Amino acid sequence: MEKYIGDSLAAGLIRPSSSLVGADFFFVTKTDQSLRPCIDYQGLNDITIKNKYPLPLTDPAFEPLQKAKVFTKLDLRNAYHLVRIREGDEWKTAFNTPLGHFEYLVMLFGLTNAPAVFQAMVNDVLRDMLNKFLFVYLDDILIFSQSQEEHVQHVRQVLQRLLENKLYVKAEKCEFHVTSVSFLGFIIERGQVKADPAKIQAVADWPRPTTCKQLQRFLGFANFYHRFIRNYSKVAAPLTKLTSVKAPFAWSPEAETAFLALKELFNSAPVLRHPDPSLQFVVEVDASDTGIGAVLSQRSPKDQKLHPCAFLSRRLSPAERNYDIGNRELLAVVVALQEWRHWLEGAALPFIVWTDHKNLAYLRSAKRLNSRQARWALFLDRFVFTLTYRPGSRNAKPDALSRQADPEMPGTEPETILPASRVVAAENWRIEALVKQAQRSQPDPGNGPPNWLFVPDSTRSQVLQWAHSSKISCHPGYQRTLDFLRRKFWWPSKARDTRVFVAACSVCAHGKSSHQPPAGLLHPLPVPSRPWSHIALDFVTGLPTSEGNDTILTIDRFSKSVHFVPLPKLPSSLETAKLLVTHVFRLHGIPQDLVSDRGPQFASQVWQAFCQALGASVSLSSGYHPQSNGQTEQANQQLEAALRCVAARHPVSWCTFLPSIEHAHNSLTCAATGMSPFMAAYGFQPPLFPSQEGRWRSRQYRTTCAAAGGFGLRLVQPCYGQRLETNTWRTATDSLPWFTLLVRRLGCLPETCLLRESRESWPHDLLDLLKWTESSILWR
Repeated sequence: MEKYIGDSLAAGLIRPSSSLVGADFFFVTKTDQSLRPCIDYQGLNDITIKNKYPLPLTDPAFEPLQKAKVFTKLDLRNAYHLVRIREGDEWKTAFNTPLGHFEYLVMLFGLTNAPAVFQAMVNDVLRDMLNKFLFVYLDDILIFSQSQEEHVQHVRQVLQRLLENKLYVKAEKCEFHVTSVSFLGFIIERGQVKADPAKIQAVADWPRPTTCKQLQRFLGFANFYHRFIRNYSKVAAPLTKLTSVKAPFAWSPEAETAFLALKELFNSAPVLRHPDPSLQFVVEVDASDTGIGAVLSQRSPKDQKLHPCAFLSRRLSPAERNYDIGNRELLAVVVALQEWRHWLEGAALPFIVWTDHKNLAYLRSAKRLNSRQARWALFLDRFVFTLTYRPGSRNAKPDALSRQADPEMPGTEPETILPASRVVAAENWRIEALVKQAQRSQPDPGNGPPNWLFVPDSTRSQVLQWAHSSKISCHPGYQRTLDFLRRKFWWPSKARDTRVFVAACSVCAHGKSSHQPPAGLLHPLPVPSRPWSHIALDFVTGLPTSEGNDTILTIDRFSKSVHFVPLPKLPSSLETAKLLVTHVFRLHGIPQDLVSDRGPQFASQVWQAFCQALGASVSLSSGYHPQSNGQTEQANQQLEAALRCVAARHPVSWCTFLPSIEHAHNSLTCAATGMSPFMAAYGFQPPLFPSQEGRWRSRQYRTTCAAAGGFGLRLVQPCYGQRLETNTWRTATDSLPWFTLLVRRLGCLPETCLLRESRESWPHDLLDLLKWTESSILWR
């Protein structure tokens, strides 16, 4: 320590400190038997804002190594000391030693943001070389090339760049021009990556853990190499269970068997090949009741055998376990392609997917898909592959990966020591001990009822699970679950959390009958027969002040035309009526129907009397249900999006952009009508180049004045008006067949609708639905 302090003072790395804080100082032994100073900065790190600069991922980084033959590994000397601590912040790094109180002038190990800061610095220095022939992970640098001549130039470029930036390497830890190199715990050779034998030997010699902490340390080390172990999750499952805080640590025969099997698997771990983009990929997938598994392979041109490139294995979530076998198998395909998308999407050759579920072979030719399958099919369309059936007897690799340890399998439950009459007491003790253990990190605030146990955030879901779903409660309703919790437990949001938990319980949803009234059926608003006969109104508020204005929105439900009128404030009912007369009625005539929300302007007697005097009906949407006035809400979103785009640099001047946005909206094609609102309302499109309109005008429209006047008359022509009404009605009724089938078959409705219709006028079974749909709705 005395030598380190003296050398650091002489080198200008530290200085005596008068800081009011101080951390503990100690040494740890490095791999070369030298000592590395370490300081316990846990208190400082806890209050430090974290730097989110990402460290590089090893899996994507190893992809460019597929054709590399020559490697050089460099290690930067005293890397962190090359970064200066900001002047004025040195006192935060103060540390205590028997020789005195000191503080650092340079960055050191132990600071939470040190890795991110150093990675960002090295990336900036070597950015133009990264992923071309260079990979950098903190102070470890790997240079790779396809030939010796090329490698000499690459090494020279890297060393020259480091020298220019005063970054120096430690010669005794460097390896130059080798064909096999140990890097980040892996052995990298030509076209291969495998586990480091030194690390594997460490696993083989690992003594049996005697505490939960020792077991967690072993599993953390072993999990680093799980990509090399087929069915790793299944083998390690008995050991993983022992790390749970719900049960005491007790080494069992199953754990001993898993511990020895895991060590043996590491000794015989297979070699993973680097994926070669020029070769065809093979994806083998399978799904079981508890998990999914997949293997990515390529066939070697030399021996024509499949060699593994990567393994995938994960458990199914509770919701995914409810899928039928077909959906689980399809989920395995989707998850595998998502995991290896960077290799499979845009592959040089169409890849093959092997599955033991024969129905998946007809996925792309299926006529009917549910919403989940349709979403997955849309994702699969991005890939070029062949889905091939393979019997389960020949699909053993992914099948083994998918067979994760099932927590409900017989033989995995601990033996019952207490008699059955005392099981309830044992359950209570376990949840109580779990809550008390969590209170160490989040103690009782002391403002709760006396004699009640405060439940920290980390254990509330487990307490709710125990109170609602355990054998002593058997899924009661909300009130009885809450009363049960009130016997012992307390936390501020207990009532709200209990209501949400009980409402989301899938077991209750399947096993209990519903007492809710029957849901209504979806019924779209009627399609108008002419422009501006049915209009919708809404206000857009909350915008930054622009000449003191808010905005009123008016939309024609037939042509989808809009008017945006800037206003100094939210108008009253009388002011709204005057605005309609000024900006709508004088241009388009008096409408038949006015749709709006239940704002005070539209629910007042003044507004009702105004519409009654006009002879127009009033349609108010359901409270807190903007979907009822969907066209206006969509126009709101388009207006706000346009304002964000065109007025981003000058938000206070949005008012000046409203005419341009209105013109753009009215002149662009609308998907619902198949034409622009301008065309639907006036029968012609606004010219793009008015000065050249005479030269480009179509011959059929310049022959006679009658033909020119035909622009305004086209709307009333049967073929034109019918086409516009047909397009609008088709869009409005697109969702009716599946929505009605959902309500009829499942008896549920996703959300409350504005309008309801009696069930007697709707079809009563699937056959009647199809017949009624073909005759009453334009079916697509």
